[in-house]
Amino acid sequence: MHEGPDRKSQASLALAESDAPEAGFSKGQVLFAQGQPADALFFIRRGKIKMNVLSEHGKEGVIAILEAGDFCGENCLAGQSLRTASAKAMTDGAVLRIERATALRLLKDNPEFGARFLSYVLARNLRIEADLIDQLFNSSEKRLARLLLILGAGKNGSAGAIDPPISQEMLAEMIGTTRSRVSHFMNRFRQLGYISYNGHSGQLEVHKSLNSVVLEEE
Repeated sequence: MHEGPDRKSQASLALAESDAPEAGFSKGQVLFAQGQPADALFFIRRGKIKMNVLSEHGKEGVIAILEAGDFCGENCLAGQSLRTASAKAMTDGAVLRIERATALRLLKDNPEFGARFLSYVLARNLRIEADLIDQLFNSSEKRLARLLLILGAGKNGSAGAIDPPISQEMLAEMIGTTRSRVSHFMNRFRQLGYISYNGHSGQLEVHKSLNSVVLEEE
């Protein structure tokens, strides 16, 4: 999700410190794990978090990458007693931890918080629907192009750098293909000038021209 600073700041202002104390986290830290009690909602103040699930056979898949202004752990408000996914920090950052009972009270008594949370949930559901359509009808090359554009989206939806860096293995997990296929497509995108790597930092830059892959007819 990529939201403007106004939504992020206003969502933060809707919470009193007594309602949701801020807690810092470090890169690689697990905020909560799949199967643990779902007892709190989290609002990301700073940093990025990846959500992943683990199958019964031990296969792991990344289902979302969240950033400042996003919520996570909202399944605690839907009557689920256990976490259905794990949240792991991709960078240093901070979250507001909102206990389940407090979150339910805020949704009832704090219209600003309720409106911000509803806006987030609706936007997320639209994204999930778009992801499902993408998975059902688009090639893995198109799915990768769309994902790179989303991850590299800057202000006003313009393309830009992906920060922090994301491995090809993680990209493969997110679009449902193999790392070798991702490597093949990434090389093709680079040769066509759709993406580039910063020579100094090696950071991946996504260019708006990559939209041509998403829009081309098959």
